[in-house]
Parts: sequence; structure tokens; C-alpha cells
Amino acid sequence: MTTYRVELARELDPHAGSAPDLLDALESEAIHIIREVVAELERPALLFSGGKDSVVMLHLAAKALWPTRLPFPVVHVDTGHNFPEVLAFRDATVERFGVDLVVARVQDYLDDGRLRERADGTRNPLQTLPLLDAIEERRFDGVFGGGRRDEDKARAKERVVSLRDSFGQWDPKNQRPELWRLYNTRHRPGEHVRVFPLSNWTELDVWRYVAREGIELPPLYYAHEREVFERDGMLLTPSPWTAPRAGEPVGTRTVRYRTVGDMSCTGAVPSQARDVQAVITEVATTTVTERGATRADDRLSEAAMEDRKKEGYF
Repeated sequence: MTTYRVELARELDPHAGSAPDLLDALESEAIHIIREVVAELERPALLFSGGKDSVVMLHLAAKALWPTRLPFPVVHVDTGHNFPEVLAFRDATVERFGVDLVVARVQDYLDDGRLRERADGTRNPLQTLPLLDAIEERRFDGVFGGGRRDEDKARAKERVVSLRDSFGQWDPKNQRPELWRLYNTRHRPGEHVRVFPLSNWTELDVWRYVAREGIELPPLYYAHEREVFERDGMLLTPSPWTAPRAGEPVGTRTVRYRTVGDMSCTGAVPSQARDVQAVITEVATTTVTERGATRADDRLSEAAMEDRKKEGYF
């Protein structure tokens, strides 16, 4: 991947020196992917949770299609366990960009019996069915996602344009080759494609781009004082879904979140990084991915992410 990233930068500027601007190359590639997909498909949509990767994707889409208004909606699968600060940021961002927001609620599926609560209380794995139903009901033929290859081994197996069958499922053993910068969006009726414009980005790339572009993010991504308790090596916020158990004292610590999934399964990390440059310095020295360090749902098994993706997860 490192060699590819250098070659990508040189492709953008073949006369560059030994350190071509990788951010320019990654941005150029992402914009190219977004434009290609919008030109080829009839009803695309963009997954938008208010997290950093989806915010960067929305920023790139606005750049790619400027000066027109974004011609597709954003979709959020709301588990009901989201951080209130992130939901408020999601709504403010959608209003600022002037895009339509489609919300698929896990709670609706629990209320009518289509889904059942898990014994561990985590709702992230329950997002798949509401997502697939939203895609079918709205007839989306392409869905932009913020997945990056460095997040998880299952992410690294997937192409930029990933075909999903009529059941919304992904087969990692049956993927199309992607030669040069050619992306195949063809699909049969009932099928759709997932598209990952940030596939070749890393967490550090995202943060460097946030700094360069002056992109606003939810305040949870920066260090702040918060009441937390420790469980299984993670710092969790007390909430209606994550009450501390006996022997789990609650204390105030200075923390930040590297990823902002559900409150029931997402941990904070100790940090003094209160601004974007401090976060960049911190991320540059870490040896653990943000999901591996702070997401309990990815610790369910060695292949937890791949199993969910096969079922139709993001």
C-alpha cells in the first residue's frame, strides 16, 4: 500500500520531487471516484454518521460536484445509542450543506419485532437490516461509505467499488479487479455497489486533510474532561446503555475519541490533544488502529468485521 500511495502522488505530478504531495493525490483520486460514480449511477447516496470519515467524504463530494447542490441524500443508520453531541453535529452539518437526510432507526425494528436486542447490549451489529431496507426502499444503486483499508483486515480486502448481491451481501472471494483508475459500477437489477473514496487514506491522512481544509468535526474528537469508567481496557462514558458495574469506579479524566460509534461499544483514549495539530502528532505515533483500540464490537471475534460485511454491513 505504501508503494501504491507514492505512485499515486507521482501520477498526479510526475515532475514532483522525492516527496510529492500525497494529500493532493488522495483528494484527486477521491474526487475522481465520486464524479465517476455520480455519472454512472442513477440513485447514489452517501452514508453519513457525523464521524470524521463521513464528514471528510461529504466535504470531498461538495468539492467534486461544486457549484451544483449535492444531487443525492445522506443516510444515517441510527442505533439509538449515538453520542448526543454527534447527532447534533450531524443535523447542523446536513443543514449547512443543504442536503437531504434519510434516517433508518434500529429502534423501529426493535419495536415491531424485526430485530431483537443483543445480550451484550451492543446495537452496532443490528445496523445491517435497516441499512439494507433503506437501500431497497429508496432504490439506491450505489452507496458511498467511509471505509479505509487501514481500519481492519476485512476493509483491506475490499475494492474501491464493491458489488453487493440482491441480498446486499459481499463475497470477498468474488471481487472485480481494479486496474489503473478504472472502476466498474455495473450491476444487475436488485444489486448495488458500495463505493469507498477514502479506501487508500489512513487515519493520519484524514487528520492532515482536516487540518489543511479547516474541516469542522464533533468536539468529542478533541481532548476534554469527561466522566468515564474502565471496562476491558476501554474508557466508557456512563449512559443508559453503559452503566458501570461493581468494581468499575467512575472518575473524571481528560480523554478524546478516535472514533465515534455507539456509546455502548466505543471507548475513549487518554489524551491531551485539544486541537487538530496535537491530534496529528498523537496519531502519527500510535501503533494501534482506532477501531482496534476503542471499538468493543470489533473484538467479538477475529473475523467480526468480515462476518458483518458479508451480511451487508458498511
